[in-house]
Amino acid sequence: MDLIDRKILDKLAIDSKTTLKALSDEVGLSPSPLQARIKKLEKEGFIRGYVAQLDFAKIDQDHVAFIQVTLSDTRAEALAAFNGAVRQLKTVEQCHMIAGNFDYLLKVRTRDIRSYRIELAEKISSLPHVASTSTFVSMETVCE
Repeated sequence: MDLIDRKILDKLAIDSKTTLKALSDEVGLSPSPLQARIKKLEKEGFIRGYVAQLDFAKIDQDHVAFIQVTLSDTRAEALAAFNGAVRQLKTVEQCHMIAGNFDYLLKVRTRDIRSYRIELAEKISSLPHVASTSTFVSMETVCE
């Protein structure tokens, strides 16, 4: 990876729908070699995919909560069981293993607090080896 590849990645991270022509002007390559570089970056896993940024308020999914999860068991098998199960929950937007006073931090997106309460009670608290949870509700998204 060289400086041009980094520049390509930086520009695509900001606007993945930019045209090949606009991107080639930005990075100083003609479209053909630029396209070859992008394909190489995709093949090597530097670019994992392209996503749409949604307006969550318009699709009625703008309630965000962060949940600290503490497990009752943190051996490899227990972690694998939790990881596999949490990946199946559609409302869990992010899940991070944490070094600290708890084991995982989840970002959960639902319609409203009532929907969140049901999700927590019926799904998140029932994940393998969950001993306790603590919820922090987001009041406003300042940046993503």
